Amino acid sequence: MRRLTALPPQRAAALAGRYAAARADARRRTMLGLALLAVALALSCHAAEVRPLVLAANFGKFTAYIQQIVPVLRPDRIGPDLAEWYWGLPKWLSLLGETLMMAYLGTLLGALGGFVLCFVAAGNLVRSSAIRFAAKRFLEICRTVPEIVFALIFVIAFGLGPMVGVLALAIHTTGALGKLFSEVVENIDMKPVEGLTGTGASWVETVRFAVLPQVLSNFASYGLLRFEINVRGAGVMGFVGAGGIGQELLIAIRNFYYSDVSAILLMIVLTVFAIDLSTEKLRHHLIGGEGMR
Repeated sequence: MRRLTALPPQRAAALAGRYAAARADARRRTMLGLALLAVALALSCHAAEVRPLVLAANFGKFTAYIQQIVPVLRPDRIGPDLAEWYWGLPKWLSLLGETLMMAYLGTLLGALGGFVLCFVAAGNLVRSSAIRFAAKRFLEICRTVPEIVFALIFVIAFGLGPMVGVLALAIHTTGALGKLFSEVVENIDMKPVEGLTGTGASWVETVRFAVLPQVLSNFASYGLLRFEINVRGAGVMGFVGAGGIGQELLIAIRNFYYSDVSAILLMIVLTVFAIDLSTEKLRHHLIGGEGMR
């Protein structure tokens, strides 16, 4: 067994001094970062008018409202109580189905738009900086404006109805998925692209046979994730007259129909739970994560 040779005392002292200086420098950077974070947090709380004492003083009002919307379910009359709680179940299910269709169609149209534009916005496929700049800025505009703002604009232009929600979700989804898709494209292996380009293949052929096989699973995964988000977004669209279950929820809140509020909220929550669980398994399957738990 080979013996380790001890460093000379001067050399060991010099290395220990450098190590201590490096540790001290790292601690100073950490403390500076924490101080900046604390200052930013304080400024943010001041600008947003976050008052912990006010929050604590009025928290009881929130819990009181929750208590009001919780229905009375008696064990000896559970059937009649449930029937009274969900008196509008057929109508609510119809509106919930309308919300799901809004989310599905908005996601599908937005995914198609993002799919088309992501290749144009990818720096490793398009060499023209002007084309990439235009595509990226358009995607930024689409995802920067909130869906609810688009819905308000479309309500003024086209009137009330679920089509307004579909258009708003589609535009915002185009911007969000276009960015995610382009980032996936920019991280592909370029050897197949270079090989096809060297054989004289066109740009479209290169995308079809060298790029798509590498990115389709990730595209599908992001699309499913966006569908989950859009289901929640579609539920809010009814607040501005864009149809769906959100419009009925707003009516119940404004008219203080407490039991209706809890019934509709529970339906939305259970629907989102079911969609999250099913799409999560499907996403894991698509990206090769069948064994993930």
